[in-house]
Amino acid sequence: MQAWFNVYLKFFFLLTPFFALSMFIAMTSGWDRRSRRKLAVRVSLAVIVLCSILFLFGGYVFEVFGITLDAFRIGAGALLFLSGLSLSRGDIAPPADSTHDIAVVPLAVPITVGPATTGALLVMGGEVIPIHAKIVAGSAMLAAALCIGMMLFVASEVERYLSRTSLAILSRLTGLILVSMAAQMIFAGARELLWGAAP
Repeated sequence: MQAWFNVYLKFFFLLTPFFALSMFIAMTSGWDRRSRRKLAVRVSLAVIVLCSILFLFGGYVFEVFGITLDAFRIGAGALLFLSGLSLSRGDIAPPADSTHDIAVVPLAVPITVGPATTGALLVMGGEVIPIHAKIVAGSAMLAAALCIGMMLFVASEVERYLSRTSLAILSRLTGLILVSMAAQMIFAGARELLWGAAP
């Protein structure tokens, strides 16, 4: 159970929940509760499908392109570090154009599942090999995505009780956690590469 919860927390923060929520609220300003909830369901489905594909087929991506897992750890970690740094500094702004259908783009991609999250999911998918471990990690990922969906589903209620400043603070805390996760990924990848290269 502890292992499941640890994986759940990783996936939860990888999906930048508070940033996604703040962007969702900003981009649906003036929408009624019913419209927001319909959009939240569609965003959740898109996130679940995308995360499942990235996680389940991460290992095959490395085989096709001939990329080692450790090299990808360093690259994905660097991207995640930059993403977390931008989030912690509040440098990420919502897209200006929200007149089109925004469920998949930009709310699901790249706001919730961005390039850094994509890389991290591929690495996690490549790391987890045994089928029972895949099931545990997959269920944790699904729970995290559903939790994000529930947060978006009650966005109108959250907006009533939390200010934009509170959401911004939570987003920055999420950024700090992502930076820490990125540093761990880079360290793990570099250590394995150097260890493997050592005589």
